[in-house]
Amino acid sequence: MTGATSPLRTAPQFELSEGHDIVVVGASAGGVEALRRLIQAVGDDFTGSMFVVLHLPTNAHSALPDILRRAGRYPVVHPADGQVPEAGHIYVAPPDVHMLLRAREIRLVRGPTENGYRPAIDPLFRSAAEAYGGRVVGMVLSGVLDDGTHGLLAISRRGGITAAQAPEDALYASMPQSAIDNVPVDVVAPAEELGAMIPRLVGQTRTPSLRHDLSIDEVEAALHRGTLEMDGRPSRFTCPDCGGSLWDTGDEEPGKFRCRVGHSWTTLGLLERQAGTLEAALWTALRALSERADLARRMRDDAGAREHEYGRKLFQRQLEEYEAKADTLRDVLASPEPVTLLSEVDVAGIVRTGDLAGQETPEDDVARP
Repeated sequence: MTGATSPLRTAPQFELSEGHDIVVVGASAGGVEALRRLIQAVGDDFTGSMFVVLHLPTNAHSALPDILRRAGRYPVVHPADGQVPEAGHIYVAPPDVHMLLRAREIRLVRGPTENGYRPAIDPLFRSAAEAYGGRVVGMVLSGVLDDGTHGLLAISRRGGITAAQAPEDALYASMPQSAIDNVPVDVVAPAEELGAMIPRLVGQTRTPSLRHDLSIDEVEAALHRGTLEMDGRPSRFTCPDCGGSLWDTGDEEPGKFRCRVGHSWTTLGLLERQAGTLEAALWTALRALSERADLARRMRDDAGAREHEYGRKLFQRQLEEYEAKADTLRDVLASPEPVTLLSEVDVAGIVRTGDLAGQETPEDDVARP
């Protein structure tokens, strides 16, 4: 059930004092069921703080705090911006804002979307790793595509504990599978087992990582003038959200793209959103061709009524041309995207989230047991 012989990895010697008391959890499709089972299994001795992001439509109402409160035994709330987290509490990201962690406070930021989501999993994970280093336990639960993988890698690089729901236990397996494939995941287990081991992980002593709270997250930086640097190299792709050029972030975050105003996409996320953009464009083209065909038909009939044979034949040819093109578009729209014929796990296996699994953990030089 585990990706290593021990769930605990240590960072370089610094000071022995803190445990793993910051637990961050990310979920998407199928996540409500997984989160309910996880929270239900957390025992009475949980003394850390838990932060949860569930991907939601930006205009959605979230009843998740009520659901998780009924499932478990701990207070579950949507936090306020600037709120100081308390031990034994669970904080759920509200709709349409990113939840970020800073030293001793929670930030709610309405920054650019990541993979089309706000709140998104990766900003929470990155900010937790930056603010709390090795104190963090990161968990990826059920969901599609590869959200959470880059953020979990940041936690691993800072000496935190990484965990993923067992893919066979998840309603949607590709998100935990992507984490397992691309990140040195310490624990792989069903949702109930992950929840049951949280108090034990929180109580384990650890050697903290060397840096804490050094910089603001990208989604927060995007709202400050001149703070979002365009690292990496220009790609040939455009941002589905704003139409701006996407930059390949390169070695900083392999397999990820970011635009000038801060929208970011993984390869799988961009592929999925491009499919939606292409379909919308095809429907627009079909509407335009259908309207032109109707107009040509009207003009053909009008020319026939006036016994203008040349005009009738001209508009008849145009009508046939527009209808043939419209039929071609209908055939394209009727055919499913090839990628949709694959299972989500197959897609994650074909389109890897960069070469994350093969990268070293730079600052911590973590030795896996």
